[in-house]
Amino acid sequence: KQWYQRRVAITAGIAEEPQAEEPQEEQNAETADNSQLKTYLPKDIAPGEELTPDMSAYEMLHNFRARASCLSFDVLKDRLGPREGYPVSAYVVAGTQAERGKKNSIVVMKLSNLNKEKPQEEEEEEKSDSEEEDENDEASKEIIKTAEIYHNGVVNRVRICPHVSDNRTFVASWSEKGKVHIWDIAPQLSALETEGSSKEVQKIKPFYTFGGHVEEGYAMDWSGTRKGYLLTGDCTRHIHMWTPREADWLVSQATYSSHGSSVEDVQWSPNEEHVFASCSTDKSIRIWDDRAQAHKACMITVPDAHESDVNVIHWNKTEPFLVSGGDDGAVKIWDLRKLETHAALFKHHTGPITSVEWHPSDSSVFAASGEDNQVSLWDLGVESSEPLIINDHEVPPQLLFIHQGQDEIKELHWHPHVPGVLLTTSLDSFNIFKTISV
Repeated sequence: KQWYQRRVAITAGIAEEPQAEEPQEEQNAETADNSQLKTYLPKDIAPGEELTPDMSAYEMLHNFRARASCLSFDVLKDRLGPREGYPVSAYVVAGTQAERGKKNSIVVMKLSNLNKEKPQEEEEEEKSDSEEEDENDEASKEIIKTAEIYHNGVVNRVRICPHVSDNRTFVASWSEKGKVHIWDIAPQLSALETEGSSKEVQKIKPFYTFGGHVEEGYAMDWSGTRKGYLLTGDCTRHIHMWTPREADWLVSQATYSSHGSSVEDVQWSPNEEHVFASCSTDKSIRIWDDRAQAHKACMITVPDAHESDVNVIHWNKTEPFLVSGGDDGAVKIWDLRKLETHAALFKHHTGPITSVEWHPSDSSVFAASGEDNQVSLWDLGVESSEPLIINDHEVPPQLLFIHQGQDEIKELHWHPHVPGVLLTTSLDSFNIFKTISV
């Protein structure tokens, strides 16, 4: 279990800043400091209190920024394949939400030399020699290289095609202008291997552009079972399917339009190549089969899946489960064999859910993020129904970890190759971290 901690002295129930220790009490400073640590839950925060993470609960924690805020990102399944140990590396593609009047872009990033957190004793030993400390700091510093491609408008969502060839790496982007673009980022990835970061935003044509959506949208997913197949859904409830051809895509004119309002997310089944799921602001989740005609393809409807908008969904790769998150702050687990009601409900977040994703190799673990600036990690393998009591609050026993420190968290993704490593994007920064819990 990990909880953020706050460094305050408690006097008659009032949180105050800790007072400086007298010089003669220096030998007891560590004990005094530890006595000021209090288990923190998000509901406990009071005005003026400053949070510091308990670094003993992280194996790794790094923070970095792009040129502008990024609403969406994805992690590339790179050629290095499954791996463990440190330092960690990752290839990330993100889309910016630049300030009005400034250029937006697709940002291709290579993150490397991401090292494990050092034990406190080891850090104190290194501080004994300032020259050695500078050298060690330089050697252990993370390396971030970027290459940017000009994008017309804010990038609502960006997704990497999981089928990467030797000479093509396709990325799809949803633009606020109502168009969906396909980009080949292979040249940018190649440049990051041989050169440093480029400050210049390259202006190149998309590999393909579709302008047939009536309005902008957010829903987008590449198929993991059929190479090059893509789904895109918009704010007018229409879902288009993209079928790859030799040099471009054929985008269906007949749309999947059974939802009553905006399609917020769409997800291909990881196991059944013709099946996909979608969710909407109409509060429903729908399961589709693309072998049927578009107007008959909706096979299952869960009409009131959440109390309000259903924002995000994600399929479990090995179990018949779907996880969903809504504006009601609830995270729900659905058993696809019996969708009459949810299999589990977790009401921990205090704001709308912005992202959910199952762990890529542990089928009982998933992560969720919300507008309450929390990332929560959960384990369905914990079977206890008795809540934990922390600071007089009931906490679900399945809740493994709460990560904070970012404002307006938009999206999260597990690293596809490094077990337990999670990446998040927010209004102010990216985080990449691994906890001791997963």
